[in-house]
Amino acid sequence: MAELTAWLDAGAGVSGDMLLGACVDAGAPLDRIQEALHGLGLDPPITVTSDVVRRGGQRATKVTVDYAPGGPARSLADIRILLAGAALPAGVAERASATFDRLAAAESRVHGVGVEDVHFHEVGALDSIADIVGTLTALATLGVTRVVCSPIALGAGTVETEHGPLSVPGPAVTELLRGSPATGFGGPEDRELATPTGVALALTVATEFGPMPALNVTGIGVGAGTADPPGRANVCRLVLGTTPGAGVLPGAEPMSVIETNVDDLDPRLWEPTLAALLGAGAADAWLSPIQMKKGRPAHTLHVLAPSSAIGRLAEAVFTQTSSIGLRISTTERVALTRDASTVEIAGFEISVKRAYLGGRLINAEPEFADVLSCATALGLAPRDVLRRAQLLATIAPERSD
Repeated sequence: MAELTAWLDAGAGVSGDMLLGACVDAGAPLDRIQEALHGLGLDPPITVTSDVVRRGGQRATKVTVDYAPGGPARSLADIRILLAGAALPAGVAERASATFDRLAAAESRVHGVGVEDVHFHEVGALDSIADIVGTLTALATLGVTRVVCSPIALGAGTVETEHGPLSVPGPAVTELLRGSPATGFGGPEDRELATPTGVALALTVATEFGPMPALNVTGIGVGAGTADPPGRANVCRLVLGTTPGAGVLPGAEPMSVIETNVDDLDPRLWEPTLAALLGAGAADAWLSPIQMKKGRPAHTLHVLAPSSAIGRLAEAVFTQTSSIGLRISTTERVALTRDASTVEIAGFEISVKRAYLGGRLINAEPEFADVLSCATALGLAPRDVLRRAQLLATIAPERSD
């Protein structure tokens, strides 16, 4: 089954109830969400209902959370205990705890207290617990495996809190965004558009941030906020889809590309440089000949790698070459399933790399150094040994993956 991607459009803001409403509108069953909330073991339990509403002329789903008023303030430890003992779908308790950990860290920096001393106030209320657990349950029920989040509209002006008026974006929201890969922007109107719960959820579920990726759209959910201001739809959207070609090709994985132009490196150093980069975690590294200013011949070094390896690979580029600056961009890679094996020709073993598409062998490439050694020893033409090795390598069972 193709992996399902969700693009979270937070260009008009995001809150916990808006995101939950978008999930329900996209097809997440409300009864599965209600079952998860009952699994928290609260007495009386939290209940949720949904209604179709209009916001700025758009149809949307508004989810309302009902719970008994009052109750004790909850610390991070209290919420962790509540989630650890809950009967929730696989992975929901862990991701919910991670969301509250984000909120607690932000609140602790805002108030200058230890994380374990944070009492959540608004974000610890039962409706926020419901929004977080409900949204994570809904995404799991929908089968979403990848979430990309747009730049987040934060709003402007002031908002009233139990501590008095605060500027928008509020301090907890800006602390949540600090150091994260997410992008936030002020406006487009003077009101709070992104809540701490909504931002914390977005940061927890999203693995990528940016515009809508290439998708074959399979579903759309629109979640409504409580207010209906004139001239603007107070909603967030969830666009569901699969990567084009995902039914045939393996899923695309996010990658980064490091590039730099070098015109003053001894060309004999390129071979050990490429080897060092591959040894440091690069998926691939290669050179392109270029001509720089004043007609100088040069090379562009390209390094393809997972984002987690960017730091050490950038360091390797600086230490192995004369580069003093890098360009880093994001891309995607589709890689076939591969394995390594050997074939035997007249007692000589030749290593072979094989690639599969949908379990079907589509490429077999012998190691040329082994081919050359075999051909030299047997007095044969290398091309004849190469063809024989390729033929032997294709006589292999197909893979089930």
